[in-house]
Amino acid sequence: MAGNFKMLAKTLFGFEPLLAKELRNLGAGNVEEGVRNVSFEGDTGFMYKANLCLRTALKIYKPLRTFKVYNEKDLYKAVYDINWSSIFGPDQTFAVDTNMNTEIFNNSMFVSLKAKDAIVDKFRRVERERPNVSTQDPDVRIHIHIHDNTCTVSLDSSGNSLHQRGYRMLTNIAPINEVLAAGLLLKSGWDGLTDFLDPMCGSGTFLIEAAMIACNIPANINRESYAFMNWKDYDAELHQKIVDASLNKVREFRHKILGYDKAPSAVRKTQENVENANLSEYITVERKDFFRTEKPVDTKLHMVFNPPYGERLPIEVDEFYAKIGDTLKQQYPGTDVWMITSNLEALKYVGLRPSRKIKAFNGKLEARLVYYEMYEGSKKAKYNKEDQGV
Repeated sequence: MAGNFKMLAKTLFGFEPLLAKELRNLGAGNVEEGVRNVSFEGDTGFMYKANLCLRTALKIYKPLRTFKVYNEKDLYKAVYDINWSSIFGPDQTFAVDTNMNTEIFNNSMFVSLKAKDAIVDKFRRVERERPNVSTQDPDVRIHIHIHDNTCTVSLDSSGNSLHQRGYRMLTNIAPINEVLAAGLLLKSGWDGLTDFLDPMCGSGTFLIEAAMIACNIPANINRESYAFMNWKDYDAELHQKIVDASLNKVREFRHKILGYDKAPSAVRKTQENVENANLSEYITVERKDFFRTEKPVDTKLHMVFNPPYGERLPIEVDEFYAKIGDTLKQQYPGTDVWMITSNLEALKYVGLRPSRKIKAFNGKLEARLVYYEMYEGSKKAKYNKEDQGV
């Protein structure tokens, strides 16, 4: 199709299949999974849509040029040859970041500075003036990726990472990344067809992401800006059409999304974040100690939570995780329970055998997303029923 170009969506470890599926569902072409990234094709409108709607993407890059590089002169010339004046003006600020796996250069900062010099020199020659560099909040972000001797120069269409959804103004001590939360929910099979509970909701990230998935609300609907808005070819009218079309696909949700936390401050933060996300009609937050609760509904319940690991929040790990297991066994029959923890030792104390264990990373911490299927009655009774053909 005319107007289509290649793009690259960056994601977290293990989320590549989720992101590829999201892209195909949105209508992307030539979707290919990489390592922590997925490449695809689409037009400018699709680039806007990808930034707005993708739940498991951190960045959307638009490649400008790929070339072979053997030394700093090759790098400088190839970057210099790009028509930068057609992308942004000398009155705007820019920044260059570099990610590399090569023996040609041993310092990514050096590559970024060399590229910056090439861009500035090109502006000086063409425009007779130069844009300034801003590392904090640049108008235009340029990304350089070097693998062996292949270099790709891209525009970062997202700007700030797409996990910064715009709804979470307040966080607790150990908040979970929004993209990680959305990916874990999708891995858990959450589809909005049952009631949902996060019994240790912290600042409410799982609750909000769960509601947005259930209602098919675009992930970044509350975000005010993207880097592509600062490009010369930004089409505000097209962008608004994409937003309106995406909102037209929002669906009704007829179940409950509940959040508990025993800390009053966490409950307040969650309520405020839920309000910021305009999801108060779907999410109920209560001050409750999970260990003193019982299943709040008679029907199937989907539970996802992120208990303290003992890393940043002080807990008696063995006792705490044993109480999680006891509460689930005694009070939560008929519940699909998904829990992420980076304290792999702590899982031993839960006293339940997980049906599934999925490797994930919470920040730099290696973690496991574990699944416990809590049956109505005992597991033994379930199998007895099955044996009898009930």
